[in-house]
Formats: sequence, structure tokens, C-alpha cells
Amino acid sequence: MYNEKIYGGGFHHIAMNAYDIDKTVRFYTEGLGFSVYNTWYKENGEIAGIMLESGDGAIFEIFPGGAKEQPTGILAHIALKTDDCDKAAKAVKALGAQITIEPKDIVINGKEKVIPARIMFFKGPDGETIELFQIK
Repeated sequence: MYNEKIYGGGFHHIAMNAYDIDKTVRFYTEGLGFSVYNTWYKENGEIAGIMLESGDGAIFEIFPGGAKEQPTGILAHIALKTDDCDKAAKAVKALGAQITIEPKDIVINGKEKVIPARIMFFKGPDGETIELFQIK
């Protein structure tokens, strides 16, 4: 659906600050299968930012300089689409990620539509909350 107010629509990217950018990039690329979309550098050669592509065109932008203990409430969570929540959960567990909600079935009984889904939540390396979301 085309958004007439902003002349387009959809999210281009979500961004966060990482405490250890190398560890964070490895977590998302090697662990969750994202690929590097673009990297840019400061004049001194340090990474200024990196964009990772999730597999369907959605971009996750990561900047260095995050606090070791991220405050909560700035970003509630990042939801990643999956076709098989249980298989994806096995991959996440193999990473050693902290699972905060094991895979479970839910039904979102919204006003506009009912959405049956299977979800799970876990923590990323910077304390970010990540959800796996499978529409059933």
C-alpha cells in the first residue's frame, strides 16, 4: 500500500548503537544470517557505521559507541520475520543468546484483523530485545 503522506512507505532501516560493533556485526551476520549492505568509515579508518540486510531488503543500521548497559525503552524490540520459528530458535540457542520467551503460539485479536503467530524473544549482544515472528 502506498503512503500518500510520506510518498512511499515501509521502513528503510532501524538503527541502534552497539557497545562492541565487531561482536554485534558477527552476531547478526554469522549467527542470524544477515549480510553486510554498506560500511562507512571515519577519517581515522574506524567504522563510522554499518548497514546489514536481513534477507528481504530490510536494513539494520549499527553505529559504534553504545553503552555497555543499554537503557530500556528506547527501542522496545526488533521483530524478525521467520517461516519456521522453531528451527530459527535452535539457531539462536546455538549462538548462546539469552532466551527471554521460548517459542509459543499467540493470537493477536486486533480490531482490523486476527493474526495467529508463533513467536519467541531473545537478547542480542548489546542487550537489544529481538523477536522472531512467524505468521501461521
